[in-house]
Amino acid sequence: MEAVNSEEVAMIQIEGITKQYRERRTIPRTPDHTKFNETVTVLDDITISIEKGTFFCLVGPSGCGKSTLLRIIAGFDSPTRGRVTIDGMEITSPSPEHIFVFQEDGLYPWLTVHENMEIGAKRIEDPVNRATAIEEYLEMVGLAGFESHYPHQLSGGMRRRAEVARALIASPKVLFMDEPFGALDFATRLQMREEMLNAHAMFPMTILFITHDIDEALQIGDQVVVLGSRPSKVKMDIKLHQPHPRDIASPELAELRREIYYQLGLHTAL
Repeated sequence: MEAVNSEEVAMIQIEGITKQYRERRTIPRTPDHTKFNETVTVLDDITISIEKGTFFCLVGPSGCGKSTLLRIIAGFDSPTRGRVTIDGMEITSPSPEHIFVFQEDGLYPWLTVHENMEIGAKRIEDPVNRATAIEEYLEMVGLAGFESHYPHQLSGGMRRRAEVARALIASPKVLFMDEPFGALDFATRLQMREEMLNAHAMFPMTILFITHDIDEALQIGDQVVVLGSRPSKVKMDIKLHQPHPRDIASPELAELRREIYYQLGLHTAL
């Protein structure tokens, strides 16, 4: 398998991103809910720098705009103000060099695992080399022997691994992951964290990963950014240099964990 050239991996600059929209609900959810046609600010002047090859984790409360920010960085949405650049180029639309793994299952249910993998492997023109690469990537994520299975025949964790393999075989410069493990059980989540760390070590791409799980972010992230409640601002921007595997109970990580909880207003968790 050919690893991504680290010199080609994207550098991301998020500069003053603000996102607003007009409230379209005519009947408010609560008495203090934003009234019809009023302006709602979701993201407020977000500025972040992400170095090449970083495993970047974004955490924050539900509804704070994490997914909105990720879609803006990926080019699926546009900001009200500010801009995003990757390798110095402003992002205004999605790129085939940037792969997005959504919260929901993204495999095509009418295709087998092998056929789903072929979609990600289109860059490999030679059919023999393509088949060999598919076999190698599926073996890497522990799915050798499941090439002929359809998604409904796989467990949730196996479907996630197939999606990760399909994304990796496309050799993306940036891999976007929006809470990809949220629906998995605890043991499978731990296994998928290990799979992602192994993949990141093998393919030094830039990964942008949304999670609600603070422990998960501290265990896998090189950089962890914490957003506050809406309108969201950057509460913390943390660089982590501890080697893997990390002990979340170590004094340094435990202190960071407490500080993140505090910044999120979750004092009962302290």
